[in-house]
Amino acid sequence: MPENPKISVLIPAFNEQGLISEAIASVNRSFEQLSLTSYEIVVCDNNSTDQTANTARESGAKVVFEPHNQIARARNTAARHARGEWLMFMDADTHLNAQVLAAAIEKLSSGKVCGGGALLQFDREVAGIARFLSRVWRWASPRFGLAGGAFIFSTRDAWQAVDGFDEELYAAEDVSFSRRLKKWGKRNGMRFLVLTDPPILTSGRKLDSYGSWRIVRELSMLALPGALKSRSKTRLWYER
Repeated sequence: MPENPKISVLIPAFNEQGLISEAIASVNRSFEQLSLTSYEIVVCDNNSTDQTANTARESGAKVVFEPHNQIARARNTAARHARGEWLMFMDADTHLNAQVLAAAIEKLSSGKVCGGGALLQFDREVAGIARFLSRVWRWASPRFGLAGGAFIFSTRDAWQAVDGFDEELYAAEDVSFSRRLKKWGKRNGMRFLVLTDPPILTSGRKLDSYGSWRIVRELSMLALPGALKSRSKTRLWYER
């Protein structure tokens, strides 16, 4: 990894030993396809009880540690240890592709974009209520400028200006970050946008573990007052 990388790819990871090496490989492959070398990969081990940290190191990533098991904190901890001017946050069950990477770099290079995300596509077929919810999100995400946590990018200055991800939230920290970054960008003559083509591939494993209707039930719990600030009410994001 270069001493002063232009881009930092930041991956929060809790008990992801089975997937983290594939995520890291997808990042390396995407940069290689674009003939770009000025980047680093920082994995934040979010108090894993498996071999996530060792697997990430063996795959060539820099590994940092966050003891409090919370996605927002893990994202921010990774960013605080990053050296890049541009930050790209990616989930450990997501695969980057060169097309999305190139589009994000193009937007950031323009100086007119403070951040954004990409449309998400599951790595397997989904049906029923899960397909409906996926279609709703794919429609709403670019229109309202809401990036899913599987892939979010921003300038370092923008991340710092909005105080990073909200560490009071155990879920929907990506939506909160998108909204605050969009407002900051508007005040500074910059845009926040969601890339629409191609999508980025992310895992549909929760559908295998929970099933569509249980996921709907868990998501409906988030409407309760204070639910997003409760670890127990956001277990969908933390159970493995």
